[in-house]
Amino acid sequence: MSLFASTMMLGAFAQFPGGGGFPGGGMPMGGGMPGGFGFGGQQIKAEDMHYSEKFTDINYADDGQAYHNLDVYLPEKKADKYPVVVHIYGSAWFSNSSKGAADLGTIVTALLKAGYAVVCPNHRSSMDAGWPAQSHDIKAVIRWIRGNAKQYKFDPSFIATSGFSSGGHLSTFMASTSGTKTAKVGNGELDIEGSLGKYTDQSSATQACVDWSGPIAFPITGDGSGTPEEGLLKLKENLLFGSREAAFASLSAITFVDPKDPPTIIFHGTEDNVVPIASGDKYAAALKEKGVVSEYYPVQGGGHGFNMYTEENLQRMVTFLDKARNAKK
Repeated sequence: MSLFASTMMLGAFAQFPGGGGFPGGGMPMGGGMPGGFGFGGQQIKAEDMHYSEKFTDINYADDGQAYHNLDVYLPEKKADKYPVVVHIYGSAWFSNSSKGAADLGTIVTALLKAGYAVVCPNHRSSMDAGWPAQSHDIKAVIRWIRGNAKQYKFDPSFIATSGFSSGGHLSTFMASTSGTKTAKVGNGELDIEGSLGKYTDQSSATQACVDWSGPIAFPITGDGSGTPEEGLLKLKENLLFGSREAAFASLSAITFVDPKDPPTIIFHGTEDNVVPIASGDKYAAALKEKGVVSEYYPVQGGGHGFNMYTEENLQRMVTFLDKARNAKK
């Protein structure tokens, strides 16, 4: 089976665990498939997921579109304000409604136990809009958090991003473009920030980043023909970049890495056959070269969502985020 075929298949399976569907409808999944695997990783049933409050289907763009809805989880342990992590599901950029399958039983549970508020957003799929619409969506989520900090007891001084697979891609892109609104790429100017939602007066800067198996170096394989990221770019329609090389560069966090990037932690499986570990290697090297505070954990025997969310790795994530917070005080 080709990488593209396996990615498409996994992207489809990612719809099962949380009941999400493809744009334009999709198959209703009822109660989901606890413990199942998909492009969103191993979706363990969130039996131990304790929170004080949950807010669902909040529209962060004020446009009534389900692909612009998010869920908020507040920790069980009450506090005056909570540091925030935006956790983004994986779907090969094919799903616009998988926030309910965003690693709730693993990553989100670990973050809530550690006292972090967690925001799980939907975002537009590659079938809804081409790049950089997905960047605009997550930037709008971060601005929405700051615009609603008082209501939800968010601490706007610490907002981190996290994501698995394509969610990891978006998480790292938020980090490497933190504080950057536009950038010259190829023949044109890439609008990184966008103007989505009503909180455009707020900052979309982030203070830390977690990457779980994200595709960072593009194209993922070969010359890029037939890969899902080509659908994301819609290369035949998008003339902004001037060349395929520049177009793929516009997707990559590596293109925008600089010494001011927030602290970043990377987890990537050595046996990942969907997003090769070379992607994590290259990103880790780029961060090190620029002097960005970072940690890299190649997970021995880890696949694409398989054997990744061990207690040791989840604790590494929490410890890293705690260190990033303490460094700011």
